[in-house]
Amino acid sequence: MKLTIVEQARPNTFEFETAALIKPTGFREYDARWWFGRPGAEKEPELNLIGVQALGMGLATLIRRMGIAPEIVTGHDFREYSLGIKLALVSGLMAAGAKVKDIGLALSPMAYFAQFALDTPSVAMVTASHNENGWTGVKMGAQRPLTFGPDEMTALKNIVLGGDFDLVGGGSYEMIRGFRETYLDDLVSGKRIGRKLRVVAACGNGTAGAFAPEALERIGCEVIPLDVELDHSFPRYNPNPEDMQMLHAIRDKVLETGADVGLGFDGDGDRCGVVDNEGNEIFADKVGVMLARDISRLHPGSTFVVDVKSTGLFRTDPQLQAQGATTDYWKTGHSYIKRRVAELGAIAGFEKSGHFFFNPPIGRGYDDGLVTAIAVCGMLDRNPAKSMADLYRDLPVTYGTPTMSPHCDDELKYGVVERVLSDFERMKAAGERFAGQAISDLVTVNGVRVVAEDGTWGLVRASSNKPELVVVVESPVSAERRREMFEALDAVLRRSPEVGPYNQTF
Repeated sequence: MKLTIVEQARPNTFEFETAALIKPTGFREYDARWWFGRPGAEKEPELNLIGVQALGMGLATLIRRMGIAPEIVTGHDFREYSLGIKLALVSGLMAAGAKVKDIGLALSPMAYFAQFALDTPSVAMVTASHNENGWTGVKMGAQRPLTFGPDEMTALKNIVLGGDFDLVGGGSYEMIRGFRETYLDDLVSGKRIGRKLRVVAACGNGTAGAFAPEALERIGCEVIPLDVELDHSFPRYNPNPEDMQMLHAIRDKVLETGADVGLGFDGDGDRCGVVDNEGNEIFADKVGVMLARDISRLHPGSTFVVDVKSTGLFRTDPQLQAQGATTDYWKTGHSYIKRRVAELGAIAGFEKSGHFFFNPPIGRGYDDGLVTAIAVCGMLDRNPAKSMADLYRDLPVTYGTPTMSPHCDDELKYGVVERVLSDFERMKAAGERFAGQAISDLVTVNGVRVVAEDGTWGLVRASSNKPELVVVVESPVSAERRREMFEALDAVLRRSPEVGPYNQTF
């Protein structure tokens, strides 16, 4: 089939209604993400419904060419336009012969679970995850519990942009009724806790509001709801537990109510953020260290995978060392960490963004914010004499930053990171000092993580799903060293005029 595919088309024009608008940069490293548009926005759309239909044709074509049965689960998150996008995707999938099982309004992990529960090999979940309103995307996989990586995304991009579809027909559609209850029943099975916990469940008015409060109540928590009403305008803040605005809101509610812990969920429910009972906003990598301690006590000698944005404590923590735990630092991104966890047979993987992956006996290998929340509650249940703040204080002190993202266009961001990497390689080779000290190491598995002699480090990488860079800094020494590293790192970035302002700093 020949389809007219364009990179630009203005709404309310003949071209927009007759051609497939698909900006190539929307095919990202491990999922697809486009600016779909919203009323009043100045930015032009990068995708239209005909483009979504073409994406469905391409996805079903790719799955068939991979030798996988053309059966696929689909669902959508709670945004004003997500249902329409899903239906356009479904029409494309069916045109290319896919047998579609639609679970309706869903969390991403609910769609991953459906691959197992419905014995269906592939998944296409319509979600913009934590991105702001106006964004859309699709998380895809064909080898449960894994999702696509760069090879599959490149192949999909080539099929779609080349109009290279196999429109074999024979597709079908089945609406799966009541799957929310099936998912929740599985989630809480055998997870009852004995400790009476008062838990703030914060959902940012996103999809998790229809799931998280009930799941936590069913394991025995007293739930204090915060922004759990579904409202796709996200009236208070964007549902992203890595953003300080959401964490501050959770903190305020915890302190107001005297809750034992605050748990925040992103727009599609695959991530979880944590605030302790004293209002401390615990970055997700530190939560990962706490969970790794708890897991390795139950399962000595455990292997963990963490992303390069994460704290160095996974390697240096005395408790993890005493319990024989080993940690592998790997590329940031839910698909990368998920795949690495499977490759190494690790019991769990942790990302600073709040994507946590648990293999059996805890989970099925994919990221689920509710599984993470239940694991946090279980950890507190196994430590009845300690509060969440006590467990946090038990960690060695380090001084970290939130994830900070300066704007950088998708077409330019990878080139900027390459220049930054070259600058650091030159400085290290020349023995130059950086942030007041010699460079002891450069970790280049994903962007560049520059490490000073005292263990203070700073990371720069390209965001995989937005037109941004990602910057993280941590010092095991002091807040002053953290500031020195950040200012030195930012000075290197500012050599590139393509780098814009940060979304947040510290």
